[in-house]
Amino acid sequence: MSQQEADTISWNDFERVELRVGTIVEVLEFPEARRPAYKLQVDFGPEIGVRKSSAQITDHYSREELVGRQVLAVTNFPPKQIGPMRSECLVTGVPDRDGAVVLVSPDQPVENGVRLF
Repeated sequence: MSQQEADTISWNDFERVELRVGTIVEVLEFPEARRPAYKLQVDFGPEIGVRKSSAQITDHYSREELVGRQVLAVTNFPPKQIGPMRSECLVTGVPDRDGAVVLVSPDQPVENGVRLF
């Protein structure tokens, strides 16, 4: 079996992952993190509400420029303890050539909580 065949998932598997758009409403320093990170509060609209996340995005983004930015996040992972904070969603990003995270976000404003399909 090839690596590609082993990594193939079904459409049903993909549908179980809730990738939703939210707006970052608060960004705090996270000095307790092992690698430089921010504590984010992300608003996913009235159905899901505001969720916390830790994100290692300090290389490309200042706290000020993140507030109001929409991001794509996984909202149905179980909470994960990251040092003293409990992360409630996973904000998505991709690495640049140096390995620093670049956020994934819609290129036009959309409603908070809308799901990727």
